[in-house]
Amino acid sequence: MKAYEIQSNTGIDALKLVDRPEPKPAAGQVLIKVRATSLNYRDLLVAEGAYGSGVKYPLIPLSDGAGEVVAVGEGVTRVKIGDRVAGIFFQNWIYGSLSKEKMKSDLGGGIDGVLAEYVVLHQEGLVILPDHLSYSEGATLPCAAVTAWQALVTKGNVSPNDSVLLLGTGGVSIFALQFAKIHGARAIVTSSSDEKLARAKQLGADETINYKTTPDWEKQVYALTNRTGVDRVVEVGGAGTFPKSLQAVRIGGQISYIGVLSGRGNEIDPTPILFKSLTVQGIYVGSREMFEAMNQAIAQHQLQPIIDRVFSFTEAREAYLYLKSAAHFGKVVIEIE
Repeated sequence: MKAYEIQSNTGIDALKLVDRPEPKPAAGQVLIKVRATSLNYRDLLVAEGAYGSGVKYPLIPLSDGAGEVVAVGEGVTRVKIGDRVAGIFFQNWIYGSLSKEKMKSDLGGGIDGVLAEYVVLHQEGLVILPDHLSYSEGATLPCAAVTAWQALVTKGNVSPNDSVLLLGTGGVSIFALQFAKIHGARAIVTSSSDEKLARAKQLGADETINYKTTPDWEKQVYALTNRTGVDRVVEVGGAGTFPKSLQAVRIGGQISYIGVLSGRGNEIDPTPILFKSLTVQGIYVGSREMFEAMNQAIAQHQLQPIIDRVFSFTEAREAYLYLKSAAHFGKVVIEIE
């Protein structure tokens, strides 16, 4: 079979198309013909050697993929041949809390990922796709969607009375916008692009802020919320935006800390966390239990993931470069014929 490997931690140029033996499912395992995969910012970090010491090269990249079950090993009962499935991000995080051991089972990081024609995964590490979604749409769910779901629903307990601040218009933020709206919350979205903000409005954003033309966007958020601040922030920017998020959230509010898009390492004054009695929670994707709960809501509301652009399997490098350009709105997908 054909598969991509990241052969070193030197960046996107280390991504190579190679031949590998087609894997065979052992007891409890499932062979999946991969139909589509999607990219996350995390995949750029893996390619650049910035994702931690647990990554060993060569590595088949990408955590997010969807496909068809084409063979099963002995004892498999959760899925059957012909089922449409997606793998969960942490293959060993089924329910409960995240642990050090579970963290080692991240697809496309601690273990080989899904940018290949076929993959073998354990039956416990799979979910069934909602019927109304295509393979490409299903491939957008495992990382970005589950992250947004945990941030706003599992831990966020978002309600119709809440206001939510969403930074940017990448995969996590757009899923968070969709989840906020199906729960009746008010959503404020930031971006450097008026075109992207107009698209966010079409998806239900109640207010938008261009952070390029309004660099003190936290003050604008404050003004839009009657000088109170938002109830919840989905913080994907990291050190570069976190101080502003601390100012934009209300007393007693909640910040879900997810990403490092604006960089790491800046010194942050934690005083507002104390004086405003804030809850700051780290969100690292989620469990299978969360994924399945999210899929029920996606099916109930017939929610459609937002895909910006689809690349072919032979264009994987171009897909990486497009994601790195930050030109996307929603998700970037690679389809595998």
